Amino acid sequence: MKLIYAIVSDDDSSVVSRQLTKNGFFATKLASTGGFLMSGNTTFMICTDDEKVPQAIDIIKQNSKKRKQMVPSADTYSLGSYSLFPVEVTIGGATIFVTNVEHFEKV
Repeated sequence: MKLIYAIVSDDDSSVVSRQLTKNGFFATKLASTGGFLMSGNTTFMICTDDEKVPQAIDIIKQNSKKRKQMVPSADTYSLGSYSLFPVEVTIGGATIFVTNVEHFEKV
């Protein structure tokens, strides 16, 4: 058995959850926050058989879209004062970890 941790944007959370359920996966959803942009994320915890891991990862990848966003960035070179200018960053997608599970019990 494997435990998949998948961190996805809140924008993609509903469709990822729906597609996982539609394909027979059970997931626990946790609210989380990204450290860089402090944006809302959802962390899915999915316990599944080893042979089903690639299918779960494919579902997450297909439903977690990367997108561009403009965010303010501080310019520290302007004579001791801070000025903000927009910087384009890529957000979304998914961060996925897969770990071994020694024991799993659903009671």
